[in-house]
Amino acid sequence: MKLFDVSTDSTCDLKKDFVEENGIWFVPLTFTVEKNGILEEGLDNFSCEEEYVAFYKRLEEGALSRTSMLNFESHYAHFLKMAEAGVKDAVHFTISSGLSPTVTVAQKAAAAIKEKYPDFNLYAVDPLTATVGQGILVEIACECRDKGMTAQATYDYVMGLRLNIQHCVIPNDLMYLKRGGRVSSVSAAFGTMLGIKPMLAFDSNGKLQTMAKPKGMKKAFAMVIESLEKAPISDLNKIVVVHTNNYSGAEELATLIEAHFGIKPAVTIMGPVIGSHVGPGSVSCGWISTLTRNQLNGN
Repeated sequence: MKLFDVSTDSTCDLKKDFVEENGIWFVPLTFTVEKNGILEEGLDNFSCEEEYVAFYKRLEEGALSRTSMLNFESHYAHFLKMAEAGVKDAVHFTISSGLSPTVTVAQKAAAAIKEKYPDFNLYAVDPLTATVGQGILVEIACECRDKGMTAQATYDYVMGLRLNIQHCVIPNDLMYLKRGGRVSSVSAAFGTMLGIKPMLAFDSNGKLQTMAKPKGMKKAFAMVIESLEKAPISDLNKIVVVHTNNYSGAEELATLIEAHFGIKPAVTIMGPVIGSHVGPGSVSCGWISTLTRNQLNGN
């Protein structure tokens, strides 16, 4: 018997078919693509692979994409639909508080809904991650729901797993990190010229930090293997490789991981909201480890 519902915003980067098959309440973020002075609004709710590829090809051709967080009104409308449909208890996932204050906005909107629907109880999870790391937690919440666990027990469980989610985020182009304020203009220019692929990871506060600056994807992939050796995959066997229209790179990394650890990661493409900040051509990896981020990095 299902005792609660699962909800998430689109920064989890789960595909539409997975969301629908698992009965997840889904609220998309928006993005704006600009090229030659023309603005085009979009929703982060792509339904097929071709839409993802077309988005990244536009970026490769020089278009700029900007994103905005979900505001109070968007959260309120989303939770209102849930309450009106009879949802009593729900576990909801947002992007990391280290990147955006979205979880606080979600909590305020849920409190406003509860004034009108007193039986509506929302457990808002700050995952201290985003993209596939967030998606892994959403998937686990669905598994807990299907086992008959309560919302409170599931919330407590996923909150306890957050710091065991490790990442190796490898952007292909430093210029996208420059736009997001992650590196300076000078560093971006020299780094791009030298072929540097900075490896980023989430710290214990859910903020992105630079782990290393390998030169080229081959060396970056070797460092992913080193990271997996230092922080082994847990018995939950949750590991995902995600890319921004770099299928060959993603498959290469997934094959390397399988050869070293005997586990073939799922391979998926990143959505436009997170992808707007990473840029096209990236390859990243997220997994649940036996170690926490504190144990691994001391941060």
